[in-house]
Amino acid sequence: MKTLLLYICTALAEIVGCYLPYLWLKQDRSAWLLLPAAASLALFAWLLSLHDAASGRIYAAYGGVYIAVAIAWLWAVDGVRPSAWDAAGVAVALTGMGIIAFQPR
Repeated sequence: MKTLLLYICTALAEIVGCYLPYLWLKQDRSAWLLLPAAASLALFAWLLSLHDAASGRIYAAYGGVYIAVAIAWLWAVDGVRPSAWDAAGVAVALTGMGIIAFQPR
């Protein structure tokens, strides 16, 4: 559970770090959003360093969680309800993440 929570926090940090510049570039928001965006991306990099597996395995497993968090963001922030295809994709991604992250060591 700790590993999954760490992956979720990592994904949120990356999404926020990318979403704020998106607001600046696409929705004509303040350039000041770039400061918390940079801090969020720095937090993202630091959170990735807290995982105890090899970096390539961490990035591969993280990708599955990122997909799930991004679809949740789509619903919560963008107000777009995920489709059944989105849900199926998340299920496949999380299955792959679980295989990679929780393999016997």
